[in-house]
Amino acid sequence: MNRSSFARSSSRTRLVASALVTALSAGLLVGCQKPVSNDTPVKIGYSAWPGWFPWKVTEDKKLFEAQGVPVTMQWFDGYLDSINALNAGQLDCNSQTLNDTISSIAGGADLQVVLQNDFSTGNDQIIAAKEITTVAGLKGKKVAAEEGTVDHFLLLKVLKDGGLSAKDISFVPLETGAAAAAFAAGKIDAAGVYAPFTTQALKRPGSKALSTSKDHPGAISDLLVCRKEFVAKNPEKVQKIVNAWFATLKTIKDDPAGTLPILVARSGVSEAEFKAYDAGTTIQTLEENRTNFKPGTTMTHLPYAAEQISAFLVETGLAKTTPDLSTLLNSTFVDAAK
Repeated sequence: MNRSSFARSSSRTRLVASALVTALSAGLLVGCQKPVSNDTPVKIGYSAWPGWFPWKVTEDKKLFEAQGVPVTMQWFDGYLDSINALNAGQLDCNSQTLNDTISSIAGGADLQVVLQNDFSTGNDQIIAAKEITTVAGLKGKKVAAEEGTVDHFLLLKVLKDGGLSAKDISFVPLETGAAAAAFAAGKIDAAGVYAPFTTQALKRPGSKALSTSKDHPGAISDLLVCRKEFVAKNPEKVQKIVNAWFATLKTIKDDPAGTLPILVARSGVSEAEFKAYDAGTTIQTLEENRTNFKPGTTMTHLPYAAEQISAFLVETGLAKTTPDLSTLLNSTFVDAAK
């Protein structure tokens, strides 16, 4: 798969609001699911994002089998499709962001976070034209992002931190690839996009990133999220899956020559491009997971981040109601991981 086809298929849309309709019906569909037997493969979804490509190593190196848990990894060209599949009970677990998980819960889904894969540290960017040198310079300008996505969330956060609001810009709702293309063509003044579309947008002469997810550590957190009912009925399987993830990270560290080709092939880009994008994603170790699941006062702590994101989504209208987050985070499995 070449780079252009990766851009079309990656669809790291990370929709915050659009999954709500499906989520509202999740209770009806999930309630019809049969308990997973010991021999029934666990269905896990994932899509194009550097922090989730390691699941392909887990699969190819048979690390699930090594842990004694049958798993079917399901690849989604469209990230939103994976969220919908989880909310509809078609998956047991899915790779998705904290933002989108909270939004789904606000819409009626019953989900739990059991693992933090990474958080974005530069791969999500607000890119502006040459003449715009500060966030304040966005006032009155045409700014595009995919409405309801995590990059829309990042845009609103950047505006707020810079003393502006959504009302201070002329917001242009465009799919991420279209936003990057429109910006590169000079049709808009700024855009909120993620890799690999960042490369396309930055082809515009003089353009630069005003702000990236690196400036907001923990604001965009990528997770393994499971249906709460599945976790309750299959804790042993969840534990083995979490163990397999950390075994995967060790395998990647110990055998880069044998695992890098797997990661690059799954990404669909060149090795150099993959390494460049990978730098904008910070994989979280086991110890970091254990720390991040604990209460804290920064966005790298998941309980604090969840509260802040929940309030922000309601404040900006990306979620209509404040969800109950009391059972969202389940640290049992990272605490017991080997």
